[in-house]
Amino acid sequence: MKILNKLILASLVTLMFGACSKDRLKEETPSVLTADLLFQNKDGFELALNGLHDEVRRYRSGQPTNNSPTSTNFIMNMQAVAGVDNVFGNYRDGLMDVFNLYGTFNNPSVPHYRHVFTWLYETINAANTLIGRSTNPEINWSETEKNRILAEARCIRAWCYRHLTNLWGDVPLTLTESSGTNIRTDWERTPIALVRKAMEEDLIFASQNLPDVSSSDIRLVKGAAQHYLAELYLAMGQYDKAKIEATKVISNTAYRLVTARYGINRNNAGTPFGDMFIEGNSKRSQGNTEALWVIQNEQLVIGGEANNIMRRMWVNRYWSIIVGGKNPIQISAENGGRGIGRLSPTRFALNLFAANDERGSAFLWRYYYILRDAGFIPSGTNPRTGAAYKLGDTLFLDNSGIEKLNNPNWPSTRKWDYASPVDVLIDPQYNDQVLLRTAETYLVLAEANFRLGDLPGAAAAINVLRARAKATSVTAAQITIDFILDERSRELFSEEDRRYVLVRTNKLVERVKLYNKISANTITLRDTLLPIPQDVIDANLTSRMRQNPGY
Repeated sequence: MKILNKLILASLVTLMFGACSKDRLKEETPSVLTADLLFQNKDGFELALNGLHDEVRRYRSGQPTNNSPTSTNFIMNMQAVAGVDNVFGNYRDGLMDVFNLYGTFNNPSVPHYRHVFTWLYETINAANTLIGRSTNPEINWSETEKNRILAEARCIRAWCYRHLTNLWGDVPLTLTESSGTNIRTDWERTPIALVRKAMEEDLIFASQNLPDVSSSDIRLVKGAAQHYLAELYLAMGQYDKAKIEATKVISNTAYRLVTARYGINRNNAGTPFGDMFIEGNSKRSQGNTEALWVIQNEQLVIGGEANNIMRRMWVNRYWSIIVGGKNPIQISAENGGRGIGRLSPTRFALNLFAANDERGSAFLWRYYYILRDAGFIPSGTNPRTGAAYKLGDTLFLDNSGIEKLNNPNWPSTRKWDYASPVDVLIDPQYNDQVLLRTAETYLVLAEANFRLGDLPGAAAAINVLRARAKATSVTAAQITIDFILDERSRELFSEEDRRYVLVRTNKLVERVKLYNKISANTITLRDTLLPIPQDVIDANLTSRMRQNPGY
């Protein structure tokens, strides 16, 4: 059961910025769950961990707006994936303009930045609360149980600072609980080196105290902490340590790449790579040996509905394609559910795949649709057959030219295909989704080896992934940082936080100018870091928080 009750989390979270202090009643009311009541035993801490995971799930959920607490048009992770070399915003609206056009659209007053900034510090404060309350000597738990719970909370706290530092650079560092009695208005931005040091300490503790595997799919495992530690060492320029941590993950037999067909679709046409993204296959308990961290969602289960909108963002608006005066493609589970195509691959991203690379196959990408609805057969002649359109014909998308705005007739990834069995038209989706998998660790290892001058080692790590995809092996002479970035796109398109990787490798502006025809003329070095939200600066009443350069 995936019961992640938001009411539990609400008792933990106090806004770091702009929060209003309220008097606390001394009386304990059984119907009201407070932090003091929750953190009395091990079970309470386990419930608090559930709340932390619920906050993590918001990363792929709709952001709040003035009209809705969880919009279905703007996803919380937009800033990490949009306006980069392999993704453009295939729609014209306020938030898409920020990452498509940059310039004056990218400014401190963008509401989305405030939502993301606040959410991350809410989650950090929830983790701080759990960590701080664990010092109570009256709690009946073993040292192993305590450290495992603390390890999970500290890993999530480091995960939050990972986002903050990659997006904003220097950010306030807080490692203690904020409550109604100690709200601060004098925060200062901590140098990124000190924030990363705190992240390192959290991730080392997590890697030492998390189990290799867990009987619960929701719980974090050692490999996730080791992966993020390796990634952190890349950012810190400590490439030897990055290699050590990445090697720990890929050498652990618990985290084997999926190389054979498995799961509920194994007897149908498909690929081992594609099986990981099919509903019913994502979790380790379902056979996904590659998964290091899986987001749990479930419809009609209390706490299981997280307003996840990955499919809505990434599946294009095929239902608005007009052919012969009709829309011949109807919304269905076979077609991936109802998407609105806010995010699309650039031409560059689509061209990265060789013909034999299964990661670029029609099992992973929508290049065409089949005419299935007799009442919607378009008039005119099918250019592929020279005859009139008929039931069962293939309608190919426009897989030529370059990216352009508001184009439903453009390929899209199938990794997030989903349709609710209750209602195919609803906006959110309820399938479990891989957040982190071992394949990405191989690419971290490749990058570490490259930085250490070990080109054969970098090629070997990449070739493990290429062998799984039936792609041609590469040689050491082919390895460059750009090749590694290309390979990341082939393997991790729409999964990875692409902006973070490009910022870490100092390639964001260069590659956007080369490969994103929408953003190429407007992005500048200033856009490497986002502006600190103006609301955050204004709420810091007794100390002026400095803004990032250029804003």
